Formats: sequence, structure tokens, C-alpha cells
Amino acid sequence: MSKIRVALIEDDDLTRVGLKTALQSSQEIEWVGEAINGSKGLQLLQATRPDIAIVDIGLPDIDGIELTKQFKDSQTANEKTQTRILILTLHDTEEEVLAAFCAGADSYCMKDTSTELLLEALKATQEGNCWIDPAIARIVLSQAKKARSFQKSLSNAPTTGSHTLTERELEVLQLIVDGASNAHIAEKLFITLGTVKTHVRKILNKLSANDRTQAAVRAIRSGLVR
Repeated sequence: MSKIRVALIEDDDLTRVGLKTALQSSQEIEWVGEAINGSKGLQLLQATRPDIAIVDIGLPDIDGIELTKQFKDSQTANEKTQTRILILTLHDTEEEVLAAFCAGADSYCMKDTSTELLLEALKATQEGNCWIDPAIARIVLSQAKKARSFQKSLSNAPTTGSHTLTERELEVLQLIVDGASNAHIAEKLFITLGTVKTHVRKILNKLSANDRTQAAVRAIRSGLVR
């Protein structure tokens, strides 16, 4: 089995050195590189295209959520290998957890987790699974329950008004929540990139959102998408 190529973007020296030492000691990991802020992190990911990037949320310039969004949007659908993002953080607030996933993060792990559990998270993420730290699983489960409740309440009462999304807009919105870039959405739905941008603009207007991340968070909280 081939090794998992891992890059780390972390500004705290002790955390970065500790993680590097632990991961380099594993026979299953190939260390690609490290960066101490978001700007250098983006450059590192663009240059090396690792299998997985471990990204800290609290970076000093471009935070981990914005870095994730920018990098995911930069990946093209026809790239042979898609870099997956594993968020590593001390924060377990609902807002940050949801924002990270809406930005395109594939997995979410707390900084105080054991090396063994982190390796488990890396393996699961490499296999295409969404790994969620047990410490924040309650947030995801809570959101799932809210979404199911909201959808049930709407089942016999169709929405009307300026916030009503078309079937196609809901498809685009779901893909945004899944972390897909405009290029990915265009390929998935067999439409042009320009059409995708038009749909995204309409979605933002209808949800009164400033950007894709905000729209995705509102969509999840309202139960518009899964």
C-alpha cells in the first residue's frame, strides 16, 4: 500500500514540530512539507499537491477556513489526485465546525487527539471518508436532527417568496455545501461555468449571503440541504 503524502499548515511551533515528528515516525506517512501561515500554506499545496493537508483554523493571515475554500476552488475536476483537507484545531464551536465543512474540509480533528487517532483520521480521509472527531460529533448530529425536523415541517407546506430556490439552484447549493468548486459543479451538472456562476449569484441573493461559505452555513442550518 502506498504511503499517504501529508503536508501541515500550522503556525504554533510546538504543535507543528510535535506533529511532524510523530507523523514522520509512521511507516504509512510520507512527509511533503510544512508552512507557518495561510499564504505560504496555499503556495505549498499548489506546488506539492499532497494527498492530505492538515490545516489549522487559527492561522495568522489567511485562516484555515478561507484557505480551505480558496484551495478547493482552485482544484480542477480533471486533476488525477484531489488533495483532501483535514482541519486540526482547538475549537469545537458549532459555527467553526460548520464553516469548515462548508468551505470544503473533508475531516475535522481536535489538536488534543492522540497520534494513533490522528493516523486513523488520515487513513479514513485518504480513503474518501469524512472523519469527524468524537468530540464534535454531537454538533454534526445536532445539525442532522435539525435538518430532518425542518424538512419534515416543510413537507406539507411548500415555501414561497423571495427565498424560494429552484430545483437546479438546490442542486448547486448542495454541491456548494459538499465543497465543490464552480468547475466541479459545472462538470457534475453538465452545464457551463458561466451558468454555474449565475446560479451561485442567485443563490447568494436569495439567501442574503455575502459568500458561498455563508450561504452553505445558512442552508445547513435551515435544512435546505443535507
